[in-house]
Amino acid sequence: MYTNIVIALAPTDTAREAYDQGLELARALGAAVQLVCAFDEADDDGTARRHAESRLEAAAMPLTAAGMTVTTHALPGDPARALVRVAEETGADLIVVGNKGAQGALRVLGSVASTVLAQAPCAVLVVHTT
Repeated sequence: MYTNIVIALAPTDTAREAYDQGLELARALGAAVQLVCAFDEADDDGTARRHAESRLEAAAMPLTAAGMTVTTHALPGDPARALVRVAEETGADLIVVGNKGAQGALRVLGSVASTVLAQAPCAVLVVHTT
């Protein structure tokens, strides 16, 4: 079924729920995981990149210790574009995102989920987090 799953790592409740469910699915299927953490590309001194890399390393260590195949990606710019880029570059067959991000009465999905759905080269699982 799914053998290569892209999952975002971000400091929000929505992202955390999608991350947890994405990992649960990857474990059950024995799929490889592509962990993605986007950071502000306006970061001039490298602090944001180092922070993203540190978060990814901390998240990946227990997964690899448990025998999972995990690759980390710290990328500058928009989180949705980073997820799509990693999916394209790694031949992923699933991207997992949360359903909520942007606010507003007319907003059905968050901006990250909406963009990923529109641009993804593979299936997208939108996790209901609200």
